[in-house]
Amino acid sequence: MLGPIRRYFFVLAVVLLTLYALSSVGSVPHGRLYPISRLDLEAKRLQNLPIPLTNASGVPIDLTLPRRANATFVTLCRNSDLKGITQSVEHVQQRFNNRFKYPWVFLNEEEFTEEFKQTIRGLIPNSEVKFGLIPREHWYQPDWIDEQRATNGRKKMVDQGIIYAESVPYRNMCRFNSGFFYRHELMLPYKYYWRVEPDVEYFCDIDYDPFLYMQDHEKIYGFTISFTEWEPTIPSLWGEVKKFISQHPEYVADNNAMDYLSNDEGETYNLCHFWSNFEIADADFWRSPAYTAFFEHLEAQGGFYYERWGDAPVHSIAAALFAQKNQLHFFRDIGYNHPPFQHCPPKGRNSAGKCDCSPGENIDYRPQSCISKFERLFI
Repeated sequence: MLGPIRRYFFVLAVVLLTLYALSSVGSVPHGRLYPISRLDLEAKRLQNLPIPLTNASGVPIDLTLPRRANATFVTLCRNSDLKGITQSVEHVQQRFNNRFKYPWVFLNEEEFTEEFKQTIRGLIPNSEVKFGLIPREHWYQPDWIDEQRATNGRKKMVDQGIIYAESVPYRNMCRFNSGFFYRHELMLPYKYYWRVEPDVEYFCDIDYDPFLYMQDHEKIYGFTISFTEWEPTIPSLWGEVKKFISQHPEYVADNNAMDYLSNDEGETYNLCHFWSNFEIADADFWRSPAYTAFFEHLEAQGGFYYERWGDAPVHSIAAALFAQKNQLHFFRDIGYNHPPFQHCPPKGRNSAGKCDCSPGENIDYRPQSCISKFERLFI
């Protein structure tokens, strides 16, 4: 038996230890959770069951913040594009990003003006916005290009009536988007990106996260419009593609989308490509050994300047050959317009009041479109 004095000290010790424990619980950071797995959480969400999540003090945790992908919007534009990019940003923010709050990266071969920066930041008040300068070697025509040969190539295209035939800056842009934008220091932290150009429109409310769709379904490339390229701009491109894949068969994926690109098992190119002014894609795919070697092979040929190789066929060919076909995704539900072409979702989605466009104005199934050829990959 404890004597009165010992009993007193025993009771005092118990009281002090209890008070210490209570004060410690109260000081646990608000964000600490009782143990519960993500699978348990997802199961409860799917069953509409209550989720007993509290911190160590018993205070409920706010679960309203959405899960996010490691992703950004990226825009290549000039200061003179301010009006056009203002329209594009307003559309994207209104239709999607005011709710999801993903960051933006703006890139330019010259420094952005303060007017440009202030205007853009005003349009994107709740997301991080970064402005970057493109390294000179990533933008301008390389010194090793034979200028006389390049000049002759441009003159030939002028005679053929090809758009941007004389433009060296346009060729700079195509080369940069083909092989350099994803290497920019502001892009390196991100895995996924959504490309946005000036003067585009988004017709539909986007009430889910396309980045998470790409991530959760292991997609590497998403598009809205697909049609044929102008053959005189890329006369030697497919020949170089065939050379590369014969030298590097290890990079060609099983179950690839060659049948989207070719009607004769790869002998010739049918000119189908994804229109890359809209693309939601995995930048790590472009950073992979396969695409890095592919771009370096194309770069060494000089076709971005001797001809007018575009980033759309370059990206499309690589995605179709070096990834599995089920890693490509047609964003059928995203209404998009880049003059002169547009994609509008089918009437079912329009009837829900989420889109402001007419499916009858689609390019989807017109003669120059390649959507049907893409869809046949999965039949």
